[in-house]
This record gives sequence, structure tokens and C-alpha cells, in this order.
Amino acid sequence: MFKIVRIIISCYLMSAIHLQVRAQQTHEKMVRLVNYLLYLPDGYQQDSSKSWPLMIFLHGSGERGNDLEKIKVHGPPKLIEQGKKFPFIVVSPQADQGGWDARELYNLLQECKHAYRVDPDRVYLTGLSMGGFGTWDLAIKHPEEFAAIVPICGGGDTAEIWKLRNMPVWCFHGAKDSSVPIAMEQKMIRALQNYNPSVRFTVYPEAGHDSWTATYNNDSLYQWLLLQKKFRYEQAAINPSLLKEYAGNYAGPENDTVVIRVDNNKLFATTRNNRSFELKPASSTVFFIEQKGPVDIQFSKDAKGKVTGFIVYENKRMEYKRLKNR
Repeated sequence: MFKIVRIIISCYLMSAIHLQVRAQQTHEKMVRLVNYLLYLPDGYQQDSSKSWPLMIFLHGSGERGNDLEKIKVHGPPKLIEQGKKFPFIVVSPQADQGGWDARELYNLLQECKHAYRVDPDRVYLTGLSMGGFGTWDLAIKHPEEFAAIVPICGGGDTAEIWKLRNMPVWCFHGAKDSSVPIAMEQKMIRALQNYNPSVRFTVYPEAGHDSWTATYNNDSLYQWLLLQKKFRYEQAAINPSLLKEYAGNYAGPENDTVVIRVDNNKLFATTRNNRSFELKPASSTVFFIEQKGPVDIQFSKDAKGKVTGFIVYENKRMEYKRLKNR
């Protein structure tokens, strides 16, 4: 069954005090009490050497406040209260009246990974309605933390949805939802499909806002989650002769230049400050620097197959155009 946990989340804020002559910055500490329901799977206490997948559940707007019993009305907490067994650690935090805060949720996740035997490669995030919005938001801000996400009847900002290009996503919505129109989710899905064609979107034709009951009652969802692990680049074997196509000089959005060269059948990038990195192939057009790193480079070609530039995905999306050979 559930264990009720209360945890202090500390965040450091930087405030600017403007004076006539100069600005002085001070660090201030914000402390908030976060309550959550904790479910530990059968066998957790018996084997202290085993790590477990973690599922974080974000409730909807109707369950906000400081009464954890309210969280049990929907989703995994409801099912656990009814006796369902999950093969996950399940953490169900409660938001205050202000809604979900990605910074607090991120700090909560770090605390949970420290306090419990969490498998860091199998951390899953899901939520309904307000929690669906929170799921999209937290995943986009911290894609490095999650193996898969399941937003339900939510939506969000598509500006940086490219950060989920490697994220397994299964989204659910009711076609007749009048509270959160399905168009809000469709916008997210269409934007994500440009970078992640494998995203899954299930629409219930006759469902209104409650698209979560059918979703969380479906065991195939949890089976799918357990198959997902945190994305890592895998080095592919490609013909070394292909690497020569990418050699050349490229100009970026801020007039910075990158030199791509081939050395001993390996591809290297050298930036304008003379930093050099090996680019390891994940495919014939996608290269990465570190297996766990969030940086990858995707080369683009024209209709004739000529390399025209590349896109760097890092903290931001940057396009580089190939310069003509001098």
C-alpha cells in the first residue's frame, strides 16, 4: 500500500537589487514542503541489491491542495488503493494551488533517486490533464532524466519539442474533450513527429475529458513502459568512404565556423576555438560525441545527395551551412 512522504524541496533563486549606481545580486533560498504518495513494489524490501523502475504520476487540477487522499481518485494511485500491484516504484506528488512547477519536480526526482533504489535508466513520467501539461513541460526541460513519457489529455509549448527527438512517447486523448480540446495535443504530436516519427498517439473517439481511466486500466501501457530504457547512442558501422562527403568548412548562425575533417577513417569536428571532437556515427547521417550525451549532429543533403550542412542539437538547435570550397 501507500506510504505518505513529506519532503523539503530547496531551490536557490537569484534576485537582482537595482541601485542607482550598480546592481547587486544576492542568493536566496526558497524552501517548500512537497507531499507525495509512495508505493514500493513487492520484493523491494527483500532484495536490497536490486534497483527498480520508477514511475512518477502527476495528477490533474482537481486534486491540488494539501490532502493526499485526493490524489487517489484517478490513475495509478486509485488502482493501487484498490489493490493493484505494480512492478514500479510509484511516486505521486501533490501540487499546490499554483499547479506543477518543473523545477520542484526535477528536485523531487533527484531526492527520490537518492532515497530509493531507482534504476536511472528506467524512469517514467505520466500525468493527466494538468498533469499531462506537466508531463510535456518537465520532459522537454529535462529529457535526460526519462526513459519514456505518457501525457494524457494535455498540451504545451512546441518551441523546444525537438528535445524529445529520442524519447519514446505514447500520448492519449479523447476526441470529444471539451476541457482540453484535442487540438492542443495534436499540435504537440505534429510538432514532435518532425523529429520523432515513432511517437504514438491514441485517440478515444467517444471519450470526453476522461481519457485516463481506459488508459491506466490497460496493462499493455505498463508492459510498453517496461520495455523502454533511457536513450543511448549506439555506434554504427558505416563505410569509411562516406565520411569524405562530410569533410569541409561550415558556417553557423553566429558566423562561427566548424571544420569537419577525416583522419584515420574517423570524422572530427574542430570549432573556431580549436576544440576538436570525434563524431561517432549512429547512422550514415547522424553522429554523436558521447553515448550518454545530449549532443548530436545530423547532416542534411539536397535532392542530388550532396551534403548541404548539418544541425547541432544541444542546449539549442543550431543550423550550419556548408561553405563552398575555396
